[in-house]
Amino acid sequence: MADTQHTAQQQPEYPENIDAAVLKIAGVVILGVIMSILDITVVNVALPTFQEEFGSARDPLAYSHVAWTVTAYTLALATVIPLTGWAADRFGTKRLFIVAITLFTAGSVLCAAAQEINQLIAFRVLQGLGGGMIMPLGMTIMTRAAGPNRMGRLMAVLGIPMLLGPILGPIIGGWLIENASWHWIFLINLPIGLATIVYAWLALPGDRPEPSESFDFLGMLLLSPGLALFLFGVSSIPEKGTVADPRVWVSMLVGALLMLAFVWHSFRPAHPLLDLRLFRNRNLTLSVIVMFLFVAAFFGSLLLVPTYFQQVRGESTLSAGLLVAPQGVGAMLTMPIAGRLVDRIPVGRIVPFGFLGILVGMFPLTQITSETDYWKIVLALFVMGLGMGATMMPMFTAALKTLSHQEVARGTTLININQQIGSSVGVAVMSVLLTNWLPPQRIWYAVVGSWDNPEIVPQLGGQRAVDALLADAGDAFASTFWVAWALLVVALIPVAMLPRRRPAAVVAAGPTEAEVSEEPSEARRPS
Repeated sequence: MADTQHTAQQQPEYPENIDAAVLKIAGVVILGVIMSILDITVVNVALPTFQEEFGSARDPLAYSHVAWTVTAYTLALATVIPLTGWAADRFGTKRLFIVAITLFTAGSVLCAAAQEINQLIAFRVLQGLGGGMIMPLGMTIMTRAAGPNRMGRLMAVLGIPMLLGPILGPIIGGWLIENASWHWIFLINLPIGLATIVYAWLALPGDRPEPSESFDFLGMLLLSPGLALFLFGVSSIPEKGTVADPRVWVSMLVGALLMLAFVWHSFRPAHPLLDLRLFRNRNLTLSVIVMFLFVAAFFGSLLLVPTYFQQVRGESTLSAGLLVAPQGVGAMLTMPIAGRLVDRIPVGRIVPFGFLGILVGMFPLTQITSETDYWKIVLALFVMGLGMGATMMPMFTAALKTLSHQEVARGTTLININQQIGSSVGVAVMSVLLTNWLPPQRIWYAVVGSWDNPEIVPQLGGQRAVDALLADAGDAFASTFWVAWALLVVALIPVAMLPRRRPAAVVAAGPTEAEVSEEPSEARRPS
């Protein structure tokens, strides 16, 4: 009992208002997170460009192949995230954050130097190894700095990169591709990365590593390869076009078996690589389920919109970026409001309205054609953004708010792994569906090229034939949006179970009984 009281007294006390010290820390995190998120949205708008640059009419690149530039990045993210919670405690969040930014920046420079598509995909893996640590580390740093009573407002601040990414990413990417070259969508990370490293070194407070916690080597050997193999199999579906291909089902099966073995193993050591005991927290469990379905549907479909504008409507990369920007504008309006509300109102009274906005906004996209009025699409994206702003950060906050101070790093690791798996599954599913429903690849490649070269039109059978192919392509995009919309409808089931009463926040409280029994050295460490 005395040890427990002593530990509780060591927990930090947090002021009610957001002070300058916390904002300085938030600035570092935002700069790092916005770099990694901008990179994702910039690459999204560049996928058709990669098809043109690395493919040809004689040897076209399938959309599912170039989508690996996104999938490989998220695959690397999911692989490295399990190590982040342990490494943050072992080496300190400040040191690890700087290492992550350095690795991400170096990977960006290598991506810019890629000579062919498979080389670019390989360098995106290296980039993802750094990027995978940025978000969970940022969430850990922010959560520890904020405390429970300010977490909603601080998580809304962390949501700024998620707002600016959908707004600025496609616009910056489109402008750079049109006025410079695709290489600059990666080179732009060099000055931002260097500035972030210097800022982090000066602004982040030093934190004490926790060398007493042993590393779960067996857990790492089971979970990281298991995640990588499973997501590799899922991500290979678009390229192979079927689950029956050995590369798909063998990878998924071996990966699933390794992950099941990890689940069995994770309840044995005191400090597992991924602490599944946290699922005893009902709010965390519901948040993880909702976030998985939301991320798979929302971010999987997020790839489709700029591609639709460029390939079906013949817009430039810059125009496509400007046309999808209203989605980020909508989120910008609701996310700060939701961040303030979640500190006072149960998440079960906020998130359902966000989901309603996303469902209402996405439904018009399920009716999209090759001739849909732009104002209808832009309005739909704006409403989707409104819903996203009232959904994403409240879900993160609800998941973390009831965790103890010692559980935060492990909780953010669990949440981010879930998010990356959901994103990878969503991108893979949407890519394979779109690829299978689009016209045959060689014909479709020629149709897309006809926007810039009208001489190709007669070779395809005339304008009527081209219009018919474009109509089929519009139907393919609409059908894919239907799948995303259905996933969001399914997510309404766990959304309805979210708490409607305000839970007791325990981030600043002492350890749980389990932690006291499992970590006697922590309780007895002198101040």
